Amino acid sequence: MYEIIKTEGRAKRARLHTVHGVIETPVFMNVGTVAAIKGAVATSDLEQIGTQVELCNTYHLHVRPGDDVIKKMGGLHRFMSWDRPILTDSGGFQVFSLAKLRKIREDGVSFRSHIDGRMIFMGPEESMQIQSNLASTIAMAFDECAPSRADRAYVQASVERTTRWLLRCRQEMKRLNSLDDTINPHQLLFGINQGAVYEDIRIEHARRISELELDGYAVGGLAVGETHEEMYHILDVTVPYLPKDRPTYLMGVGTPANILEGVERGVDFFDCVYPSRNGRHGHLYTNRGKINLFNAKYELDDRPIEEGCGCPACRRYSRAYIRHLLKAKEMLGLRLCVLHNLYFYNTMMTEIRDALDRGSFAAYKKKKLDGLNGDGQE
Repeated sequence: MYEIIKTEGRAKRARLHTVHGVIETPVFMNVGTVAAIKGAVATSDLEQIGTQVELCNTYHLHVRPGDDVIKKMGGLHRFMSWDRPILTDSGGFQVFSLAKLRKIREDGVSFRSHIDGRMIFMGPEESMQIQSNLASTIAMAFDECAPSRADRAYVQASVERTTRWLLRCRQEMKRLNSLDDTINPHQLLFGINQGAVYEDIRIEHARRISELELDGYAVGGLAVGETHEEMYHILDVTVPYLPKDRPTYLMGVGTPANILEGVERGVDFFDCVYPSRNGRHGHLYTNRGKINLFNAKYELDDRPIEEGCGCPACRRYSRAYIRHLLKAKEMLGLRLCVLHNLYFYNTMMTEIRDALDRGSFAAYKKKKLDGLNGDGQE
C-alpha cells in the first residue's frame, strides 16, 4: 500500500508498505549490484548509516552466482543477511549496455555474458522468473533503454515493444506469485516509462502504462547522455501523466542536485552509483560541496571529512589519515569514503522528508543547493 502523507507543489512525502517493511519516501536506494556495495560495506554498515532499500541487479546475479543458487539459499534477503526492502533492476539496461553481441527479437534478447562469453537469452518471462528466484521486494519490468539521442522512429518502435513486454511481465509475475514454491508471493512490479528525449512519446507511453494499475512506475532512459536541463524537462512533462497514487522512481539518478530537482517534480525513488564510485576515488560529498582527498592540501588536515557528520568515518578519523589510506591503497580508505558518501545521501533524504513534513521543502532545497555549489571549504 502506498500512502501520501503530505505534498508541497508536486513534491510528495509518502510511505510504501511492503512485505519487508515500510519505505519512507523520498528515498535513495543504495546500489549493491551483485548483492554487495563495492568498498567492503557490510549489511551491518548499511543498517548503521540508515539505508532503507538496497538495489541489486538481475543480470549480474543471473550470470554469477546464478539466480538458481540464490533461490536454493532462500532468496536474496537470506543470502545477504538483509531484512529490509530490496529492489531488483530487470537486467534490461545491462543487456543493452554491456552486451557487445546481442540480437533483439519480439520474444527477448540474445546476448553473450560479459563474464564468460556464453550465450544467454532474456525476455520478459525470463527476467520475471529470475527476479522471482531472487525474491526481491520490488521487481522491475524488462524493457529496452534506448539511447537518449536515438532516431525517433527507432525510439517509437522500441517503446511499443517495451509496452508489449510490460504486459507479458505483468502476466508472468501474476503466475509466479501464485506458485507454491515462490519465496516471495507478495513481490511488487514497477513498470518503466521510456521515450528518450521525445516528450510526446514519453507522455503517450506514460498514459498507456498508467492504465495497467501497476504497483509503481519508473522513468527510465535518463541520465544516459542528455543534459540535466533536458532530463528536468522530460520529468516536467512526463510525471504528471503517471499515477499520483503510486510511487514514482527515477532510475539511475543521480547527483544531490538531481535528486532535489527530482523530488520537486514528484519523484519518490532514486538510485545511483555516484556516492560509492566517487567515494572509491576519494571524491567526497559535504554540505559545502565536494572535496578530493587526494589533493595535497589535506595531507596535514586533522579535521573530519565534514564537521558534525555522524558517519563512521567522520566520528573517528581525520582527512589526513583517510588520505594516507587512499594513497597507500588500503581498503579501509575506500570503505570509509564510501560509508561517508552513502551516509551523506541517506541523511539528505531524511532532511528532505523532514522538510516536506514541515512544508518547507522549497526553502530547504535552495539552502542545500547553495551549499552544494561550494568548493568544500569552510
